[in-house]
Amino acid sequence: MFDRIETLRMAGALTAHAAERQKLIARNVANADTPGFHARDLAGFADTYRSDVATEMRASRPGHLTGVGWGDGIGRVVDGGGEPAPNGNTVSLEEEMFRSAAAKREFDLSLAVTKSSLTLIRTSIGRRG
Repeated sequence: MFDRIETLRMAGALTAHAAERQKLIARNVANADTPGFHARDLAGFADTYRSDVATEMRASRPGHLTGVGWGDGIGRVVDGGGEPAPNGNTVSLEEEMFRSAAAKREFDLSLAVTKSSLTLIRTSIGRRG
């Protein structure tokens, strides 16, 4: 039911993006000493959300899917950049700390949007709080 509300759908996609980004950050930190490992990150949420809109297909019955869907918000994995060490590793722990803080901000934002949207829905049906 709530997946039809665009704001909640976007907040869910932002949560998924933040969770996936946090996984990549953890993987980068775990491989901080691995020779030749390249740091990875996700493309920004704004760049990936709604970036893969499918072309709408005609539905002849109510149960048919039209193929229209917005991005899942998880995004593309991109090279995290960074200066390579002599062993070829590009992971910078300081950079990973900044990325982790940014992922936490994304998650907190998605949580606040979800909470506000649910409060608005409760208020609209006559229930407070």
